[in-house]
Amino acid sequence: MTSDKKIEDGIEQGATNDAAPPKADDAPVGVQASTTATAQAAPAESEEIARLRAEAADLKDRLLRAHAEMDNVRKRLEREKADQAKFAITKFARDVVGIGDNVQRAIEAVPHRFVEQEPALKSFVEGVTMIERELLSVLERHGIQRLDPKGEPFNPHHHQAVVEVPSHEVPAGLVTQVFQSGYMIEERILRPAMVAVSKGGSKPQQPAAAAHEPEASAQDDAAKQQGQG
Repeated sequence: MTSDKKIEDGIEQGATNDAAPPKADDAPVGVQASTTATAQAAPAESEEIARLRAEAADLKDRLLRAHAEMDNVRKRLEREKADQAKFAITKFARDVVGIGDNVQRAIEAVPHRFVEQEPALKSFVEGVTMIERELLSVLERHGIQRLDPKGEPFNPHHHQAVVEVPSHEVPAGLVTQVFQSGYMIEERILRPAMVAVSKGGSKPQQPAAAAHEPEASAQDDAAKQQGQG
């Protein structure tokens, strides 16, 4: 009986030991070191991921900026190319409009009364006028237009005031005379028009004699009434 009792106690003790979970301290030394290393590596990996994300965001921002800059450069080059195509003849146009000035002066130099009296002179003026008209048509085909601003408001961007003319009839700031026509090429001024501008002034004062006319007329009427009385 004693022997059997010992065997049963041994079986129960073994079962109890098998059911109890192993303690951390009872784990092998290599397993404990691996667990500690994993716990220490986790924060380091998080910092590395954050650094990589920040670097990726910075590179993305630089890429977007580079694309925007390249797009601006492309648009600027296209604009400069278009401007070169439109304004390539600017220097040549300045010389050509001088010819138009001389043709215009030749037409204006002939008095109209002589033109009507002399058929030959009339034909000559008509021929010169046709040349001027054709020259202006050619200039317009190349984007060049003449400015003849007489009667228009003075524009400092398109006109050059040579003299100011006091006037009681024309409002101040209007172009009263054009000494030299201006020209525009596309939307730019090729040469400003040289003009005279109305300065304006005070209204003309009534003459002293005219101011006393109503008074004199009243005195005459009073004298007539007294005479009749």
